[in-house]
Amino acid sequence: MGLIVVLIFYAIALCVVAVIGATVLGIAAHLLTRRSPQHKRAVFLSSAFPFACVAFAGVWFILYAVVNVAVLQRDPGLGDSWETPLPNGYALEMIDTTDQGTVYNPRSQAVKDVISSDQDSVFGVRQLQVSGSRIFGASDSGYFGRIGQKSKFVDSYFELDTAKGTRAEFKSLDDLEKHAANEGVQLRLREFQAVFSDYRTTWFDYTAGIVLLLVPVTGFLLLLRWIWRIRSQTVPG
Repeated sequence: MGLIVVLIFYAIALCVVAVIGATVLGIAAHLLTRRSPQHKRAVFLSSAFPFACVAFAGVWFILYAVVNVAVLQRDPGLGDSWETPLPNGYALEMIDTTDQGTVYNPRSQAVKDVISSDQDSVFGVRQLQVSGSRIFGASDSGYFGRIGQKSKFVDSYFELDTAKGTRAEFKSLDDLEKHAANEGVQLRLREFQAVFSDYRTTWFDYTAGIVLLLVPVTGFLLLLRWIWRIRSQTVPG
C-alpha cells in the first residue's frame, strides 16, 4: 500500500470521525448554552473543533515526515517502506513486509532510493546484530519467493565490516559464532524488525507523539472550560 493510498485512507477515516465528533459536540454545546447570549458561537466552535483537530493532524504529519526524511534520514512514518540509519553509517530498510529486510551502505549507492547488490549490502536479512563497526546477520537468499509468508528460513550468514566496506560470508551459524568470538563479540542475533525498531524510534518520535495528543487535548479542555463559563450567562425566561 503506497503512501498516497494510506494518506487517503486516513483522511477519509479522520473526516468520518470528525463528522461524528462535530455532531456530538454541537448537540452538547446546544444543550448547555441554549440560554446564553453566545449560544450560536458556542455551537459553531464546538462543531468546528473536530475538523480543526484533523487539519492540525495533517499539518503535523507533513512537518513530521519532512523532518524524518530530510533531516533524520528515516521513513515518513506511513506507507509500505520503512528506513532507518545505523550509527556506523549503514542503514536498514524494509518494504511491504517486516520479516526480512536489507542492510546497505547509502554512501555507495549510485542511484538514490535504489539499493544495488554489492559487497556492502545484503538483501533478505532475517536476523541481525549491530556491534560497533561490525554487522552480523542471517539471510534468506530466496526471500523474494517467500514474501508475505512470515518465514524464518535462513540459508546463509554474514559479517559486514562497515569500516572497510567489506562482507564475509559463512556457511553455518557455528562458523559465524566462532568468527564473532575471534573479534571479541558474543553473537546474539535478533529478528530484523526488533533491531530495526531500536534505531527507528527516537526522541523526535516521542516528542511528535506528545505534541499530537497534547494540542487537541488542551484545545478540548479550553473549549469545555469556556462553554461551562458561558453556561451561566443565561437570558431571562
